[in-house]
Amino acid sequence: MTDVRVVHAEPWPGRLPEAGFAISQFLVLLGDDAGRRALAVWLNGIDGDPLWRILGQPARGAGMAGTAEELTGRLLQAAGVAVTGVDITELDTETTAPPRPGPAPRPPAEARIALGTRGGTRHVTARLGFGLALAVAAGAPVRVADAVLDRLAVAIQDGDLVRQFVEGLPAPAVSRPRPRLRFEPRNLTFADGLDRWGFGGSFRREAGESHAGDYSCTAADRSVIIRSAVPEPYGFAGLQQMIAADDYRGRTLVFSGELRTEDVADRAGLHLTVGPPLGPVGDDRPSPPRRATVTVAGSQDWTRHEVTAEVPGDAGIVGFGFFITGRGLVELRNAELTSGG
Repeated sequence: MTDVRVVHAEPWPGRLPEAGFAISQFLVLLGDDAGRRALAVWLNGIDGDPLWRILGQPARGAGMAGTAEELTGRLLQAAGVAVTGVDITELDTETTAPPRPGPAPRPPAEARIALGTRGGTRHVTARLGFGLALAVAAGAPVRVADAVLDRLAVAIQDGDLVRQFVEGLPAPAVSRPRPRLRFEPRNLTFADGLDRWGFGGSFRREAGESHAGDYSCTAADRSVIIRSAVPEPYGFAGLQQMIAADDYRGRTLVFSGELRTEDVADRAGLHLTVGPPLGPVGDDRPSPPRRATVTVAGSQDWTRHEVTAEVPGDAGIVGFGFFITGRGLVELRNAELTSGG
């Protein structure tokens, strides 16, 4: 194994003004100073964002922890456990090659975190981005297998290592433009199944493929059901529709619908979110997202609920739908989105 330095992390290529959306890839550079070579690693947004934020913020010293990784490092230290190293034993060319157009996501690479405990060294396998972020937050060394460096690292010259990499990258890879948002809600009766709706949640975004089947979503008889598919599902699942906010600025929006629940162990409910534009922003910072929710638990027959939110003048999107966290079932019917002055 060879010690490397986490040199740089940045979103690539950032926001594209002509496309109006952000590319969720992060370029991470690992430097082998002794061998005068460097290794480029590409991470998706979930994996790369924590490392990018830690590298971009000033050292906090003994102050308050600013990220989850900093807090994790301090909690481990308080418990008498030290992060003694983060090892990268294998990488494939998919992880080290610039992103390409296409719908298939990159498979998450892995890191092996070494923990020093009273009972000896213990190892935990984590997603590569999380492991690197924890190493930086805890001040632990990062090590890469010699075979990986020999196969994938490139020689570097004197000067700015980051500039050498960025200038040599191909044009940004854009798989497809984001579809234009409509200005009015569609398929609120679910007569067309799940058309115009998107199903997802933290069980897919944050836990990788291991929990991708923890929830299911089906539409039938003008209603839609989200249910847990395992006894202890990860995170939350939700069904959402997004529309442009242009016609609703300065007005009050109300999203309502009838909910039926069965054995909801944690919570379920409706949500209404008003957010900034999807495209690039100028010097004026847009209003922060506004989110309203109403939640229920346990088992209940059909009951009507509603959530309300004000739409500021600079709003760009409106999202509405329903969700469930944990074990159980929630069903929605007779959904409506209305606005007032």
